[in-house]
Amino acid sequence: KFVSGNIVRKKRAPLFRLIQHTKPYRVKIWLASTFSILNRLFDLAPPVLIGAAVDIVVRRENSIFGSIGIESLRVQLYTLGIITLMIWISESVFEYLYKIYWRNLAQSLQHQLRMGAYNHIQDLELEYFEERHTGGLMAILNDDVNQLERFLDIGANDIIQVITTVVVISISFFILSPQVGAFAMVPIPIILIFSIKFQKKLEPRYAAMREKVGILSGRLSNNLSGIASIKSYTNEEYESGRVADSSLEYQDANKHAIALSSAFSPLIRIVVVVGFILMLIIGGIQTLEGSIEVAAYSVIIFMIQRLLWPLTRLGETLDQYQRAMASTTRILDLLDTPINIVSGKKRVSTDKIKGKIVLDDIHFGYKRRPSIMNSFSAIIYAGQTIAFVGATGAGKTTLIKLLLRFYDTQHGKVLIDGIDIKELNLQDLRAGIGLVSQDTFLIDGTIRENIAYGKPETLMHHIIEAAKIAEVHEFVNSLPDGYNTLVGERGQKLSGGQRQRVSIARAVLKDPPILIFDEATSSVDNETEAAIQRSLERITEGRTTIIIAHRLSTIRHVDQIYVIENGRIIEKGVHEELIALAGGQYSTLWKVQTGEIS
Repeated sequence: KFVSGNIVRKKRAPLFRLIQHTKPYRVKIWLASTFSILNRLFDLAPPVLIGAAVDIVVRRENSIFGSIGIESLRVQLYTLGIITLMIWISESVFEYLYKIYWRNLAQSLQHQLRMGAYNHIQDLELEYFEERHTGGLMAILNDDVNQLERFLDIGANDIIQVITTVVVISISFFILSPQVGAFAMVPIPIILIFSIKFQKKLEPRYAAMREKVGILSGRLSNNLSGIASIKSYTNEEYESGRVADSSLEYQDANKHAIALSSAFSPLIRIVVVVGFILMLIIGGIQTLEGSIEVAAYSVIIFMIQRLLWPLTRLGETLDQYQRAMASTTRILDLLDTPINIVSGKKRVSTDKIKGKIVLDDIHFGYKRRPSIMNSFSAIIYAGQTIAFVGATGAGKTTLIKLLLRFYDTQHGKVLIDGIDIKELNLQDLRAGIGLVSQDTFLIDGTIRENIAYGKPETLMHHIIEAAKIAEVHEFVNSLPDGYNTLVGERGQKLSGGQRQRVSIARAVLKDPPILIFDEATSSVDNETEAAIQRSLERITEGRTTIIIAHRLSTIRHVDQIYVIENGRIIEKGVHEELIALAGGQYSTLWKVQTGEIS
């Protein structure tokens, strides 16, 4: 399970931070690593087999096989053939096993990291999202997680096998000839020191690259969601230029990293070839002098080739590692983001909520913005239908966000049935509130799925009943696929009024004790408004209802109207009382909307 960490943990190297999240996979990691090592050991056997074959034809009865009692040269060759077959089979088996384990491990860890990050995002407060681009978060959940998966799929095995190769071949050289072994070790520390310094220089370049790809993803996501506005303002060329700028910045960041990463392998190859030449000459001289057998010299030559190839690939492997660690840092930084709005411990079932709401001396302001709510107080009694009206920015929608605990008050309390909502379990609190927002969110599914969004297992006749109350049933029945009609992304295949009525049907089906309508009729025609108004009259009975409205005609019959200005209540009463206040804000707004004044 992924939990948010602390500031100290962020300072640790990304690899060590990642290891903390691999505890459930420790056994699989050890098995995968073991299979990688065994595969490499068997892969390094062919040079030894070639040396053994040379030993048989050169030394004949005195070969290594002869020393263990196999005198016949044919039997020696047959034995060597059988051993060769067993080694190749073993190498193939362990190759299959390490690929299976590493790839499945990569998929499992990828899934858990992505779900851990996504679930953590869902627990973060609304303020977090208002300060970040959706595309940037998508880049982390998709591109960065995939980058880590690619490294685990290939790079982790490569690193293990390079280490195994260096260790085994170095030991082999010391056994065959200590002098040759000493020269074989000369390039190793040089390569290691160079790799560490190279890694430190490469790390910030890949971090910058991942940041640029996040910005690019954010721009693309924003433009695709706003494609209708781009087309209507004929701004395709302008937006294409902005995307091109972001893409070029990402390209430049990539070039900056590529310029350094591409230099690694050629430089390593030069260091390796120096060691190769030294071993070639020194080993050859010792063979001519009789210090080393011809077969042993053959093994050394072939082993050098086995060492050369993986070391020259080290640059590519290190490049994969740095890309993965840059992505890992972004993923784990997201997971380490603290959750500021923490769920309370008090549980309450929906059927136990009566719906009395007390707003007690509320003070609130968004970060880096002036205060919106100032000593705001109001009481909404259970079963009452009230409305908040006022100019844009007066604080109406902010009240709804505070009630749902999308934000927490900076001072004062919000109480439901006498309980501070900070003490309530967040799931229970929000389960007891049905929200119909001006910005209706519909999933990319069917009308049925959207109405049943809060209760996916609801039977069809309950869905139809809710649709009838919301006055959307007749429209749905007129469609060829009825309730199985796909609404498209964010419901784009439906009109604004149709989306609103589906949203109302969803709230009806949820059947919460508290209902909130946030500008539910602000963008619909008169006919749809009338239909929604009829729906409101039916579904508000017996439950606490809060309506935020610009159209005063929709709130004429509510129990209480609050007029808000600059985060304070300046007028309250029923419709008739408020329009009777000469010079009052509500009265003035009513006259403007009814055409009495312009």
